[in-house]
Amino acid sequence: MGILDSFSLKGKVAIVTGGAGLYGRQVVEAVAEAGATTVTASRNLEALEKVVEGLRARGLDVHADRVDQADEQSVRGLVERTIDKHGQIDILVNNAVLRPLKAGSTDIEGFRKSMEVNAVGLYIITELVSAHMKQRKQGSIVMVGSIHGMIGVDMTLYEGLSITGLYPDYFFHKGGMVNYTRWLAGALGGYNIRVNCVSPGGFLSGQPEEFIRRYSARTMLGRMANDEDLKGAIVFLASDAAAYITGTNLPVDAGYTAK
Repeated sequence: MGILDSFSLKGKVAIVTGGAGLYGRQVVEAVAEAGATTVTASRNLEALEKVVEGLRARGLDVHADRVDQADEQSVRGLVERTIDKHGQIDILVNNAVLRPLKAGSTDIEGFRKSMEVNAVGLYIITELVSAHMKQRKQGSIVMVGSIHGMIGVDMTLYEGLSITGLYPDYFFHKGGMVNYTRWLAGALGGYNIRVNCVSPGGFLSGQPEEFIRRYSARTMLGRMANDEDLKGAIVFLASDAAAYITGTNLPVDAGYTAK
């Protein structure tokens, strides 16, 4: 196999959760462009169908499905349908996230609700898919985390602006995801299953100009992420090009966390 061929996902079947979101759309596109049969699932099937329609029009093998990651039976159904229809699951990209908390609020029920998806739900889908991968003695699991799982909130970015970074559940879950990645890598390595995490930085999505200026100045490349910047890292970690990489967390953040 040539080095460029090792990046190909042809012949592989992938599940990508949260495919209708800001990061999800480019993750689905990347995995499908690399050649994988891609099943993408989220709570909002209507929004997901629009994403899939555009990709299928380009000849990509993409399928939309619905999943409520807080519901074990819903997750189990997604996994079983994927195996029944496509015969296997080679790649799982855990991208789904629920953010019910309002900024700066003390909302115990909101925190509990986010825990059901971002912690318990993450555990459920990973357990079900990895059980299938164990039988096949191969697989790659990629967690989509955040630099907010690596660092604390920088309030100077938000001073005087209409947006804020005070979402404690997000920091809590993304931080846990990084160490869950390490635990899984150790537990599944003997089955030839690799588990890695990518931690993206700030995504350009209509924030106030002053925030964009402040945030960009904090990075080494002087800009926020666009709708292409996560694609290469996802494909790399999912592919055979990363066959000797597991248990790692890769910041994709223009050097934000390296400063």
